Amino acid sequence: MKRKTKVFIGLASAVVIICGGLFGAGMYFYNVAVVPAPKSFLSKTEPIKPGNSRYPAYKWYQGADKQHWFEMSATRHLKLDANYISADKTTKKTIIIAHGFMSNKNRMFDYAYLFHNLGYNVLLPDARGHGDSQGNYIGYGWPDRLDYVKWVKKVIHHTGQKSEIAIFGTSMGGATTMMVSGVKGLPTQVKAFIEDCGYTDVYSEIAYQAKEMYHLPKFPLVDIVSGINHVKNGYSFKKASALNQVAKNKRPMLFIHGAKDQFVPTKMVYPLYRADKGPKQLLIVPGAAHSRSFSTHPKLYTDTVKKFLNRYLN
Repeated sequence: MKRKTKVFIGLASAVVIICGGLFGAGMYFYNVAVVPAPKSFLSKTEPIKPGNSRYPAYKWYQGADKQHWFEMSATRHLKLDANYISADKTTKKTIIIAHGFMSNKNRMFDYAYLFHNLGYNVLLPDARGHGDSQGNYIGYGWPDRLDYVKWVKKVIHHTGQKSEIAIFGTSMGGATTMMVSGVKGLPTQVKAFIEDCGYTDVYSEIAYQAKEMYHLPKFPLVDIVSGINHVKNGYSFKKASALNQVAKNKRPMLFIHGAKDQFVPTKMVYPLYRADKGPKQLLIVPGAAHSRSFSTHPKLYTDTVKKFLNRYLN
């Protein structure tokens, strides 16, 4: 009897130690994946100086007349921050720009410049936990999709009921854009979407990164981190699915992805494109790495975006 007790205690202790270790690892990777903070795996932002191909856009953005807009998040009562830049010629057409993972509104100046030159108003929000917006977690587009609906309504209030709006985003912002597309009751003033290098769902993207960066299998670690995130922030990684959302979309969507994307692998765009139920177009940009489609082939990118928007925003 004593021997059985000792075996049982030994096994129970081993289970406790293993579970404790897995939970500790889960908390570590939760901080890596979900807590807003500098990330060692992200490239550092280089200063934009004269002679840099991005400098004209940067200089324009620095001097642009930016209105400071605020909104409360759809959940958690967080104060969100955005910049609004009116077009040079009065228009009711606006592009809402969604930034990527650990980026912010001010780092999207290239795209703001692109759309401004095409004659649109631009709104650049900071997502929860990014830039000047409040929040202690990264939503990966899922809670943010409801925040963008509120930004849409704010634009309509500003430019009127005859507003025409397109939502554009890169990387996490691309996934956010697709997640917005499937929201029930999205105002009819939203006419089109442009997503650039967004992922199918948060679980698949984090599982991919766990394998690529840490050589770890998705189970059980990604599931543990997802569970921690569900308890803390109210959503699981599998629930946060751009793929499921585009399947509900019937409005025009332009899908863009770099052919050499190794951060959000290029293969992710194909099931997204197939699932979408609305008018759609796919652009695979030759030689482009993650979030580099515009800088790699600016003319191709600009011409494709311009023609797409001209088709659906009258």
